[in-house]
Amino acid sequence: MELITGHVANPIDGFERDKLLNDFRGYTKGLIRLTPGRWLLSQGFTNFASRIYNFQHKVSDVMVMTWPKCGTTWMQEIVWTMRNNPNLDNPDAELPIDVKSPYFELDAFLPQFKTKDVYSASNPLFDAFKRWCPGRQAEDGMYLQLSECLPDHRVLKTHLPFSLLSPSLLDITKVVYVARNPKDVIVSYHHHSRINRGQAYVGTFEDFVQYFVDDDLLYGPYWSHVEEAWKRRNHPNLHFVFYEDLKKNPLGEIRVLDSFLNSNLTEAQLERIVRYTSFEEMQGRGNAVVPDVPVGSVQVKVFDEKLIRQEGGFFRKGESGDWKSKLTPDMDAKVDQWIHKNLDGLGIKFNYEISNK
Repeated sequence: MELITGHVANPIDGFERDKLLNDFRGYTKGLIRLTPGRWLLSQGFTNFASRIYNFQHKVSDVMVMTWPKCGTTWMQEIVWTMRNNPNLDNPDAELPIDVKSPYFELDAFLPQFKTKDVYSASNPLFDAFKRWCPGRQAEDGMYLQLSECLPDHRVLKTHLPFSLLSPSLLDITKVVYVARNPKDVIVSYHHHSRINRGQAYVGTFEDFVQYFVDDDLLYGPYWSHVEEAWKRRNHPNLHFVFYEDLKKNPLGEIRVLDSFLNSNLTEAQLERIVRYTSFEEMQGRGNAVVPDVPVGSVQVKVFDEKLIRQEGGFFRKGESGDWKSKLTPDMDAKVDQWIHKNLDGLGIKFNYEISNK
């Protein structure tokens, strides 16, 4: 199947499908690989690819773009707060971040909600949809429609690479791209893939590392995603930031972000935002995602509560350098070889050693 982006979507089948389903129990709706690029996505992406590509971006929008587990939620909260809640008095701040700052393409990975379900159940996502998208049909994709209907100043989120988005995106909209060192990405994504029922990873950590270096994780390849953004880093509408720099000096990086966004906040506002968006504060609020969604009369849990109690939830550690306690010497050598092959030539210098003190 050829998409409007020029990519061809091929279903994952045969041995590859069986292996993925054996380790990722949540991939029951099927997967596709797009060429060129070898992007691995849910089969549902084909239903939304054209609308995502043709989305009407605005000059007043900001798109937060990352590969999964690179500081997305943190940056969403920072940008949304800077633009919509600089005095920490906006009642919408209590909404889950993926509702007030919609996860642009998430409909491709979710059950198909019916309009009757939305109007018969109370849920932060459903309530927001009814508020901002009156008269719209849930079957047409709730997150994409929320992205369309939100008032200015919209802050949207995507894990898609530039090549699957509108080619005019950067000519219209400011994009904040967050990159994180791949070793910590592996550790964080492994945890997320285990607790997220949409993936439900049950394989070994060693196999997960292999999936990463083989570019066989959802939204992969990681290095191609980073490369597409890195090559655009000098565009005036792109702000490329490293997770580790934000972790090491949040106030300094948010000052730079304030200049990029032209938000003109005071020093007192910036300092309050640093505190408000700290890992401890965000972990305490716990409003990153919608915890469950009603589908008809059934409550569908987004995360595995038993695993969360055992291993930690959506906000687990928020550290840099956790890979040192997780990757064995053999795994570390394998990832280093992958880095040398795929990232060294790009000229990107990741920081693997920062102190979290």
